[in-house]
Amino acid sequence: MHTTENDAAGSSGPGAPSVVVIAAMAEEAAAFAAFATDPPAEPVSGAPWFVTVNGAHVALVRSGIGFTNATIAAARCFHLFGSTVPMISIGSAGGLAADVELGDVVVGRDYVNLNADATVFGYRIGQVPGMPERYAADTRLVDQALQAVVPFRVRPHVIGSSEVFVADERARALREVFPDVGAVDMESAAIAQFAHVHDVPFVSVRGISDLCAPTGEQFRTHLDDAADRAARVAVDLVTARQGTLTTTHDHVGTPGGPL
Repeated sequence: MHTTENDAAGSSGPGAPSVVVIAAMAEEAAAFAAFATDPPAEPVSGAPWFVTVNGAHVALVRSGIGFTNATIAAARCFHLFGSTVPMISIGSAGGLAADVELGDVVVGRDYVNLNADATVFGYRIGQVPGMPERYAADTRLVDQALQAVVPFRVRPHVIGSSEVFVADERARALREVFPDVGAVDMESAAIAQFAHVHDVPFVSVRGISDLCAPTGEQFRTHLDDAADRAARVAVDLVTARQGTLTTTHDHVGTPGGPL
């Protein structure tokens, strides 16, 4: 029998997962679930679904698309499992930088909110007031993801998130304002901000499904392949962590407090 959220609530003992994997879309969650020895019997939804991947106990969540849905999923998992269980965001992204190609997998080393603009108050573009300019990924998770043995390119880059699908006109504007951003999605920066505030190890692993083309056709054509590539890297990351069982944090995690 699979363990669902109701069985895991408040758990920080042996039954807790070694990692949380959050995917926005059903296709992205299914791509990761396909590598489990005990795949879900039904499509993964908002409640964490426990699966086993190469011996690792993983809580898989489909958050839904966008900042709010992603943050709700992160908060739920933090409340259930505490701050020492790492979160990995997986799925697709659009390639923004010239050196990012269709079929690459981008591992976010830093994250920026492309929607944020409080420059009138002296903040940097992309900086939420009271927050850092960028949210840094957990370096150990980044390194483990970059060591994935896969037949395609895996590279570190800055990931920017926006709740607007980035096509060619917006892409040109973003390249001017955020010249170091390599890939764009709709969730990573939101989870990164939550992880920053609550001291949760985090990384986002994104397959490049499109190059911010004028229509969404390129995205639709390559979504499944991009999701599969991101899932493969995440599986290698989870497998590497299975032999580590520690994070960069010194403290002992406890379940999160009331939301």
